[in-house]
Amino acid sequence: MPNEPKYFGEGLPYLKPFSLKGKLIVLEGTDCSGRSTQIALLKNWLEVRGYAVVETGWARSNLMHKSIELAKSGNMMDRMTFSLLYATDFADRLENQIIPALKSGHIVIADRYVYTAFARDSVREADPHWIRNVFGFALVPDFVLYLKIDMDTLIQRGLESGGINYWEAGMDLHMGQDLFDSFVNYQSSLIAEYDKLAKEFNFEVIDGTKMVDEIQDHIRNKVKEILGKPKALPKL
Repeated sequence: MPNEPKYFGEGLPYLKPFSLKGKLIVLEGTDCSGRSTQIALLKNWLEVRGYAVVETGWARSNLMHKSIELAKSGNMMDRMTFSLLYATDFADRLENQIIPALKSGHIVIADRYVYTAFARDSVREADPHWIRNVFGFALVPDFVLYLKIDMDTLIQRGLESGGINYWEAGMDLHMGQDLFDSFVNYQSSLIAEYDKLAKEFNFEVIDGTKMVDEIQDHIRNKVKEILGKPKALPKL
């Protein structure tokens, strides 16, 4: 049976009442935690089983993607701009991608969600009540998976991926003497915030340092529980 939407706050007041036929699954984690790999595997696995899947990701809206990339490339965002640009991006994706897909019965897989904003803004010492009110229009997801990795693994993966950039290092916060020092301090703070959020919002915590296939098996088993009875495949 379709479910009535639940929001973190008041929702989007101008939307007419609607029911959700699909499921919203979120993968959260720091940079280099392996989210993209796991999402690609999960999406393929679901589609093979007959589910219609929509993938959405942080800062990928048609409205705001280019503006955010431009601001990031020039290192031009102060803390307030940082928060509001991402909130605008999320609102656009929620209204034009996530909600329509869920209303149509799709499974939506989100690469990061509002919890990313909660973690990043907490590290940036924003008022936690303010940022949660800003994102009060967000739907509460059906399931959140948190890929947790330790700092040593994060450093190794960050260096292997081609280097550390300004924003991954939190250089806007002046948390270290150089890029690497700032990266360690910033990402360590993010991990601590994600750990707090995992307890508060009851994330499914997965050890992101395990083998890719082992992590994927864990995710699939949990998703099966959320989806219930397997979808019947069309006869050929």
